[in-house]
Amino acid sequence: MRKQSMLVATAIIGLSTIFSPLADSATAEDRTGSNWTREHVSKIELNEQNTAPIINADELEKLDDDYHTWDTWPLKNKDGSVATVNGYKIIFALSAPSDVLPGKVHDIAEIRYFYSKNGKDWVSGGPVFEEGDALGSRQWAGSAMIDENNQIHFFYTATGREGEEPLTYEQRFAKASADVVTSKNGVSFDNWSDHQIILEADGEYYQTKEQGDQGDIAYAFRDPEFFKDPKSGEEYIIFEGNSSGAPADRSCLPEHSGSPEFAEHHEVPEGSVLFNGSIGIAKVTNDDYTEFELLPPLLEANCVNQELERPHIIVKGNQYYLFTDTHFDKFAPGITGPEGLYGFVSDELFGDYEPLNGSGLVIANPEENPFQAYSWLVLPNGTVISFVHFTDIGDLTIGDIGHQPEEFQFDHFGGMPAPSLKIALNQDRSRIVTELGQGVIK
Repeated sequence: MRKQSMLVATAIIGLSTIFSPLADSATAEDRTGSNWTREHVSKIELNEQNTAPIINADELEKLDDDYHTWDTWPLKNKDGSVATVNGYKIIFALSAPSDVLPGKVHDIAEIRYFYSKNGKDWVSGGPVFEEGDALGSRQWAGSAMIDENNQIHFFYTATGREGEEPLTYEQRFAKASADVVTSKNGVSFDNWSDHQIILEADGEYYQTKEQGDQGDIAYAFRDPEFFKDPKSGEEYIIFEGNSSGAPADRSCLPEHSGSPEFAEHHEVPEGSVLFNGSIGIAKVTNDDYTEFELLPPLLEANCVNQELERPHIIVKGNQYYLFTDTHFDKFAPGITGPEGLYGFVSDELFGDYEPLNGSGLVIANPEENPFQAYSWLVLPNGTVISFVHFTDIGDLTIGDIGHQPEEFQFDHFGGMPAPSLKIALNQDRSRIVTELGQGVIK
């Protein structure tokens, strides 16, 4: 198991550090991940530059009336740009039938796809994978990349195992490839490869389910996102994980709080050690994207946050912008933040990541509608897509909704694309520029 020192990360955004900058000769294996600290989170403030407009769900439409859809991602080229295949843009989304209660959709999720000529009017293509081929008892979010041979490589989270009872939350990364076929009638996939498990948590850099079962509150090894580094040409998978070890193996260190000045006067409540979210990275080591080398996390949120979901990177102005989503109830005791998109910036892929805007907050739901959207994904041109979650629920929390009548749950759940947003990035600052149309991908 990793030594405790591997959990200690460099304090960032101008705060005191415990590690000197990496030497030019340092490798990815030598580095330690940056820390998102309790001090950073304490600086979160909602303002007009980071608060999304209120969503009126009555004005929006589902991608397919028969299905809820949520976590969504577009087909991308290797360089991260949105792909256009013979005039078509293609998106993928987690889905479940519309008559399934919102709280149950993750238990039966499958990936469906949609295509569009203009990036805003989407046509349903049906399930991505052929029946019985996908791994896991259900499939969670991932990514899709098209290569120079017009072959699509699908990376997804295989959750549980086929036929299991009861459902488990084991999470592994799976991959399959196919040819894309286009015609005047739409888009389809053909010549499928076998589905393969390509990555599992190692227990050294990333917590295994067995480690998490020893008293932690949740477990994550999911959301594989393909990324090609434009500087080195190397290819990677970015993903959500947890820092390794069982709770008894971890402790909250001063560096997890922030600067020495902040840590000296900041009390870390009991139970914070159970919050060990991380953003992981693995290097591609073969030509067909089935072999990888797990590397130390890019970012850790030990004693700060439990779930750093759907992490992804865009490169702009020679800087690496690392984004992730999280819920308000995933923050450790004694600190708080809204449902939102959070971001960090570094001059190097394996450099020190500083939180954008001093706190990390990039987009927050408005206080009047705090759960209106989730699962934000930033595209290279600053377009941000997400889905409508729960709207107009008054003072209820997400935890309260499952106790409401079924009619209430269905009436207030979106399960459809949210209006896309446009953000601007400038060094270590971000701001919301405008709201685009529902589900628009520019």
